[in-house]
Amino acid sequence: MSGWSERRGLAQAAIGRAVRRTRGNLVGASRSLWPFGRLKATRLLFAPHDLRTADPTTAGDIYAGYFAFAGRTLRTHGESPFETEPPTEAWAEAFYGFGWLRHMRAADTAIARANARALVDEFMGKRRWRNEIARRPAVAARRLMSFLSHSPLLLEGADHVFYERFIRHIGKLTEQISLDLAGAVDGFARLQCLAAVTFAAICLDGQERRLRRYEAALSDELDHQILPDGGHLSRNPRLMIELLLDLLPLRETLLARGLEPPRSVIMAIERMMPHLRLFRHGDGALALFNGMGVTPPDLMATLAAYDDARGKPIEHAAYSGYDRLSGGRSIAVVDAGAPPRGANSVEAHAGCLAFEFSSAAQRIIVNCGASRFGPTELKLATRSTAAHSTVTLAERSSASFGLVLGDYRITAGPKDVRVARQDTEAGQEWVASHDGYRRAFGAVHTRRLLLAKDGAALTGEDEIALSGAPESLPAVARFHLHPQVRPSLIREGEGALLALPSGEVWAFEASGLKVAIEESIFLAAADGRRRTEQLAVSYDAAQMPQIAWRFSRIGTAPTSRARGTDEQTSSLPL
Repeated sequence: MSGWSERRGLAQAAIGRAVRRTRGNLVGASRSLWPFGRLKATRLLFAPHDLRTADPTTAGDIYAGYFAFAGRTLRTHGESPFETEPPTEAWAEAFYGFGWLRHMRAADTAIARANARALVDEFMGKRRWRNEIARRPAVAARRLMSFLSHSPLLLEGADHVFYERFIRHIGKLTEQISLDLAGAVDGFARLQCLAAVTFAAICLDGQERRLRRYEAALSDELDHQILPDGGHLSRNPRLMIELLLDLLPLRETLLARGLEPPRSVIMAIERMMPHLRLFRHGDGALALFNGMGVTPPDLMATLAAYDDARGKPIEHAAYSGYDRLSGGRSIAVVDAGAPPRGANSVEAHAGCLAFEFSSAAQRIIVNCGASRFGPTELKLATRSTAAHSTVTLAERSSASFGLVLGDYRITAGPKDVRVARQDTEAGQEWVASHDGYRRAFGAVHTRRLLLAKDGAALTGEDEIALSGAPESLPAVARFHLHPQVRPSLIREGEGALLALPSGEVWAFEASGLKVAIEESIFLAAADGRRRTEQLAVSYDAAQMPQIAWRFSRIGTAPTSRARGTDEQTSSLPL
């Protein structure tokens, strides 16, 4: 029955996308035969700001033939980069998105301008846009926004022939994306495309009617995809950063033209800003849920400069399914929502009821994070339940993934997720449950957390309620550690000490059960993947349906920071 439900979900998604694609093809064919209403522009009026950080040294690398994108570097050896084989698909998407023009503009040299213009001229003149990856809607949308934002770089000192060809190309690109929007573009890519064509209608002359139409469509999509608590349907914090970096310049550009930004744009920005703060640890990094990887500190600083409210972060995002607990200098962030479905689940994880925990500026418990540029096997592994700080039953994930037209999406998972929280004299108390294991094992997982008021202790309890009476159901409660945390076992394996670089030492125990230190991986380090470790508590959920565990701060670490032995640490209180 479970397999049939998953296959039916995959079939419905494929059929729906095929219908939308057919509709888009029909609309495109009818528009190509109809000579009226096509985009006609002769001048570029404005160049939007690009809020993403630029590195002028990258311009020199590009001039020398080194193109480093998406974690890979391509050396052209004097050949055209358009003639070489892309090292990865992610590299090609970044290359054809032309976001690297910001580095050329930051260099502000005649060589950088000439090199940028030559590459764009080759792209337009030799019809490189016909490349399959370059034509993808999300890539084309990023390219359109890049061309508009960095048009001063390309047009300064250019002749009239290049200027006219550039304007014509922007017009055709806008038309292409507009046609894509009539077809199978959904999820976050649809927002990107609508933002791109709205930018074009603002920046080109004679586009007032189109601007009204695009603004209305963008407003409707923002109302649909941005939830009342400020989260995105994908539940991915990284996509919120990307969207804010586009919506903020959109608002500015409208105001620069003397136009009033749509209310939906303003409201989306105002809702997303405090929602992002929910994920923020003491070190400024965002919690690793549902596709979030490395936190870009430069971009976060840029967004903070635009944050007018700068108030307390929200603590309960009921629509998005996240909670934040705080006490003293400690913070816990919890995934308390059902996973998204359809196009919004292409980066979603099976991490329901997983949490992250930090003390001051040091993260202690984390999730593995997301691998956007690694092999497919690694991407799927880091999306599994075992890559999150929660309970895994029988080494299976609480959600299932299926390949739908090239994307691994969530096809089944928790549907009934219930959450309650309250402030007590002892601290902030939180409890939630999910039914992601109901179909496979007849099990419901309930997790309770209590963060002490002074932040010196985080107490947890995991309960597996079974509808049947199986003889055995193997379970593992995992607590992935940040790479800077040094663990050591104490009391013959019935507890562990965690030494932090700050000098703090935290103790962990779990109902008298054996604690194992196992290998893990951390994918959100600034310097790439890093080996780390995890605390794993294995038990039989059929024989022991409930376990309790506790993290408690017990003092400062020894000067040597050496791993303790049982004899040295057995007297420390847990």
